[in-house]
Amino acid sequence: MKQILQSLKDGHTELLDVPSPRAGSGQLAIHTYATLVSAGTERMLVEFGKAGWLAKARQQPDKVRMVLAKVRTDGLAATIDAVRSKLDQPLALGYCNVGVVAEVGRGVSAFAVGDRVVSNGKHAEVVCVPQTLCAKVPDNVSDEAAAFTVLGAIGLQGVRLTQPTLGECVVVTGLGLIGLLTVQILRAHGCRVMGVDFDPARCALAQKLGAEVVVNPGAGVDVLGAALAFSRGRGVDAVLITASTKSNEPVHQAAQMCRKRGRIVLVGVTGLELSRADFYEKELSFQVSCSYGPGRYDPAYEEGGHDYPIGFVRWTEQRNFEAVLDMLAAGTLDVAPLISHRFPLEKAEEAYALLASGEPSLGIVLEYLAEDREGLEARTVALPAAQDRIAGAVASEAGASNRCAVAFIGAGNYASRVLMPAFKAGGAELVTVASGGGVSAVHYGRKFGFRAASTDWRATVADTVVNTMVIATRHDAHAAQVLEALRAGKHVFCEKPLCLSLEELASIEEEASARPDQILMVGFNRRFAPQVVKVKQLLSTIGEPKNFVMTVNAGEIPVDNWVQDKSVGGGRIIGEGCHFIDLLRHLAGAPIVGVEAQSLGAHPALAVRDDKATIMLRFGDGSLGTIHYLANGDKGFPKERLEVFCAGRVLQLDNFRRLRGWGWPGFSRMNLWRQDKGVAACVQAFVESVEMRREAPVALHDVIEVSRVSILAQEALS
Repeated sequence: MKQILQSLKDGHTELLDVPSPRAGSGQLAIHTYATLVSAGTERMLVEFGKAGWLAKARQQPDKVRMVLAKVRTDGLAATIDAVRSKLDQPLALGYCNVGVVAEVGRGVSAFAVGDRVVSNGKHAEVVCVPQTLCAKVPDNVSDEAAAFTVLGAIGLQGVRLTQPTLGECVVVTGLGLIGLLTVQILRAHGCRVMGVDFDPARCALAQKLGAEVVVNPGAGVDVLGAALAFSRGRGVDAVLITASTKSNEPVHQAAQMCRKRGRIVLVGVTGLELSRADFYEKELSFQVSCSYGPGRYDPAYEEGGHDYPIGFVRWTEQRNFEAVLDMLAAGTLDVAPLISHRFPLEKAEEAYALLASGEPSLGIVLEYLAEDREGLEARTVALPAAQDRIAGAVASEAGASNRCAVAFIGAGNYASRVLMPAFKAGGAELVTVASGGGVSAVHYGRKFGFRAASTDWRATVADTVVNTMVIATRHDAHAAQVLEALRAGKHVFCEKPLCLSLEELASIEEEASARPDQILMVGFNRRFAPQVVKVKQLLSTIGEPKNFVMTVNAGEIPVDNWVQDKSVGGGRIIGEGCHFIDLLRHLAGAPIVGVEAQSLGAHPALAVRDDKATIMLRFGDGSLGTIHYLANGDKGFPKERLEVFCAGRVLQLDNFRRLRGWGWPGFSRMNLWRQDKGVAACVQAFVESVEMRREAPVALHDVIEVSRVSILAQEALS
C-alpha cells in the first residue's frame, strides 16, 4: 500500500510503498476512500521540516533546554547523535480519513467488515485505528463530506467549552477550515456570529455560511469597534480563536471585545503572554480546547478502548464525531464550499507543494482509487538494496551458511538508534525488519539496508533465510516472540527484559535448555562496556567480598506511559533495573543468593513508588550489592554511577565516561571522549558467537538468574 510520509529533517514529503498493517486488539483496519489535508497543522509541520536547525530551535525552546541538559550529562557527541536520530524519524501525515472496514480486531463489537467509517487515520491506503476513534458514516453523507468530520469535531469541542446559549454574540477569530466549520456550528446553536480574518475570500465565505458580520483587519477595519456594534454596545459573550499565529494579539483583542465575565476558548495556536489587566477587571475566563474532545491523549480510552460512561461524560471524541456526522447528514453543516482542490493519492506530493507554495487553498481532498483493494493486503514489501551492503552477502537457506542472517521484530527508538547500527557494523546480514504500522520498518529498512519490511512478525520468524531474531518490541510481547523464535530453530537476541512473569520465564528456560545449539541472549550490554571490562579485570585480583553501590538517576516517566503499566511494560525494575542487576552479578562473579527491595513510603505526591526504590543483593561469595533506582532526581545529574569498595580500594564509574580508582597500584583513571555503554561490543560478541558457533557471550544461566531476580524485586516493590 502507499502512504504519505514527511521528513522533519528537511520537510520533504514522499509517497512510499509500506506494508499493510493488521488490526490489533480493539482496532479496525480500514481501506481508505478519501482523506482531507488539514491545512493549518500539516502546513506547520512542512514548514518546520524545511526550517534550518536554528529556526527549529527557536520554535521549540523547551526542547533546547532538554538538549543542553543532555550535553552536560552525556556529552556533545551523544547529544548530537540523539537529535539527528529524532529528526531522522519520518512523520506519517494526516488525521482526517474516511473508508470502509476491511478487518476488525479482537474485542471489537460495534463495527463490522463493510461498514463505512470516519477516523483520525493517516493519509494511507490502509490504516489501523482504535475503535474509539472511529464512527459510522450515514448513507447520505458523501466520502468527501465525511472527511471533514475530525476537523468539525475540533471546532465542535471548542464550541462545547464555550457553552453558548441561544442568541449569544460569538466571535470566531481565524476563518480557516476549522474556523468556517465553527461558524456553522455556532449558527446551529442559535448564536449570532462575527468572523475575523485577514483573507477577504475567507471572510466572504464565512458570510455565505452564516456569519452575520465579517471583519478583515488588513482592510483597515476597526475590529473592536465592529465587535462593539455587533454586540449592541455590550461586548461579545464569547470568542473562539481558531487562528494559527505566534502573536499574542488574538488573545489580547479577544479580551478587549468581551463583555464582563465573557469566555475565551483557544482552539488554534497563538502566543500566550497574557495580560492580567485584560482579564482582571472583567473577570474573563480563558480555556484551551484539546483536540476532538474528552478521551484525546488518554491511552486507556484511545488504545485500551475504555469508553467514558455517557452519564458522566456525555461528549467524548467519538461521540463528537457522531454529532458532526449527524449535522452533515441533516445539511446543517455545508462543507462543499470548503473544498478548493482535489488530488489523486499518486499526486500527493503536488498537493503538499501547493500547501507550501502560498497559493490560495482551503480544503485539499486526496482521492483513493476504488479498484484492486485486495492488492492492499501485502504485509511484506521488498526494499531497494543499500549501496553499502556487504558485497556478496547473499544468504541462502539458514542452515546452508554460518552467516548471522537477522530479522528484527520492532523498529522503535532503541532498535533503530542503537541495535540496527550495531548489528550492521557487526557484519550481520540484515534481512527483514517488522513493525506494527510498517512506516518505521520501511524507513529504517531502507536506511540500514534490509531486504524487506513487514508488518507480520510471524512471517519473519518462519522465513528460512533468517537464522537469528532480534526482538525489540514492547515488553509484554517478548515471551511469546522468544518462544516462537526458539521453536522455529532461530538464535535469539532479546532486548531486555526477557519476560514479565516467573511462569513465562519457566517456559523460556525449558525451551532454551532443550536447544543447546541455539543462542538465547538478552542485551545486557553494560557488562561489555570498556570501562566495565577494566573494572572486572581489576576486581579479578581481589579474592575477598566486595561492596557494590549502583545509583541510577532514572528520571520520571508519566504514570500513564506503557512502561508503567504492569501488564505491558512490567514496571521499571523489570524493564530497566535488570541492567544493573546483571552488571553487579557480572562484576561479583558469583550467583545471587538473596534479594530484597524497598520503595519510598506512600505519599499523595507519589503516583508511582516502585521506581523510587532500593534493591539489596547478596552474592554467593559474600559480596553485597545495593541498587538505588531513583526516578525522583534532577535530569542534570548523571544517570548512572557505580562505586565499588573492596580490600581498602575504591572504584568509581561515572555515567560510562569517567572511571577513577583509589588505592589501585598502577591505575588511577580511565576516561572516554564519549559515552560507551558497551552495545557495539555486546552485539559484536553475539554475532561472532552465532557465526563461529561459540557459546553465548552471556551464559543462559546468567540470563535466567538475572531475569528471575528482576521479577522477584519488582514483585517485592509492588
